Amino acid sequence: MRIVISGASGLIGRALAKAVEDQGHDVVRLVRRAPERPNEVAWNPDRGEIDARGMADSHALVHLAGENIAGRWTRAKMLRILDSRMKGTRLLSESMGRVGRRPNVFISASATGFYGNRAGELLTEQSSPGTGFLAEVCREWESASWPAAQHGLRVVNLRFGMVLSRNGGALAKMLPAFRLGLGGVLGGGHQHMPWVTLEDAVAAILYVISDETLAGPINVVAPETVTNEQFTDTLARVLHRPALFHVPATLLRLAFGRMADEMLLASANVVPQRLIEAGFRFTWPELEPALKHVLSEKF
Repeated sequence: MRIVISGASGLIGRALAKAVEDQGHDVVRLVRRAPERPNEVAWNPDRGEIDARGMADSHALVHLAGENIAGRWTRAKMLRILDSRMKGTRLLSESMGRVGRRPNVFISASATGFYGNRAGELLTEQSSPGTGFLAEVCREWESASWPAAQHGLRVVNLRFGMVLSRNGGALAKMLPAFRLGLGGVLGGGHQHMPWVTLEDAVAAILYVISDETLAGPINVVAPETVTNEQFTDTLARVLHRPALFHVPATLLRLAFGRMADEMLLASANVVPQRLIEAGFRFTWPELEPALKHVLSEKF
């Protein structure tokens, strides 16, 4: 196969590209500079520019690029978060009309932020969208991929939970404090935290590429749902460190503003209903063995 990837230098993109190449397939990377290698294609979402010819004869287009949502959400930051997703996704989906031999499938990243803060409610792909900035971003993000369907592509929106890796993402940011015994529960600790290992996230993408019956939204989260308190206790136990601290919601709001309410304190009890129904098997469905694996791997 020949797989085109945007965001190939990011956490999921790097792992996906490696997995594809390890299986003997070709990876085409979308880059924002002048191409330096044969399997690189230039694009500039801000200017609406892309060399669509470089995506011809590919089996799948996997779109993972976007502004990092971590950090205090100033107006400028929020605009970058939204624009980076809208412009890139729209450019790729609309450019499919200019590709002679189009990919079979357009897989575009989304997030469980689609569901907003839904304490206590079990959330599947059939659940309605939530409210708030992240939910709005995810709705717009997913809708920007729809033009690709009009060009004959199967379109899939992967709603990722927190992707666990020691080499990047939220877990990597937590580890220094937890290793010092300074980890703790955020707010009341009752908020559900959808999660998935990087290994299973990559496996899910490859599964979706191969299963031609899958289209539309798919939750990429582990089957075991946990609260922030359960996650904190489990991570501390795996690291053999105490986690005695409690970070009040007020302090989180002072430090992170709106991001605290929509990311750190929001609850989303999300399950991977469609992946399970399609026969996908998670290698790491439970948190404790997953964390032990992640903290010992080099994946």
